[in-house]
Amino acid sequence: MRHLSDSTHLGRTSEHRRAMLGNMSASLFLHRRIITTLAKAKYARRFAERMITFARRGDLTARRHVARFLYDAEALKKLFEQLGPHFKHRNGGYTRIIKIGPRQGDAAQMAILELVGFDDVAAAQVETPKKESKSRLKKSQKDAVAKKAPPKKTKSAVEERAAEQPEAAGSSNPDTTAAEG
Repeated sequence: MRHLSDSTHLGRTSEHRRAMLGNMSASLFLHRRIITTLAKAKYARRFAERMITFARRGDLTARRHVARFLYDAEALKKLFEQLGPHFKHRNGGYTRIIKIGPRQGDAAQMAILELVGFDDVAAAQVETPKKESKSRLKKSQKDAVAKKAPPKKTKSAVEERAAEQPEAAGSSNPDTTAAEG
């Protein structure tokens, strides 16, 4: 029978999974949003929301219980001093998961896990990946190819540099001639 075995293992041992969740939660509490795979985000959400519920209590027992899972002292301090009072009057639902599409390398479904109620975190910090065209050329290269002029006579590199640079009267350094004049 499979009673009470509802959790996923994420392909890790229990020690690795516990450390990973503690580190992900610490990063979430410090930065208020993290980007991870959808499966990890769903698993970490349960863990982080429990830690925030303990932080809402704010007593020493709750702090010690959370300290067993969060190894970062700065994250623990921020959780109990800022996030606990912030969510004091909210009955659950402290996080949200936003799907952002597949990862480029292995097509794993990616998501943003963020704390709710912090609108001061700029959306510019985490940009959703834009779908690129199937072409390997960049947009600037496409424009250059589209506007490509007919080929001209080839000049040597010395002749091209001479044509591009204005001749400086009397000095080889154009900055000193402008300062003198």
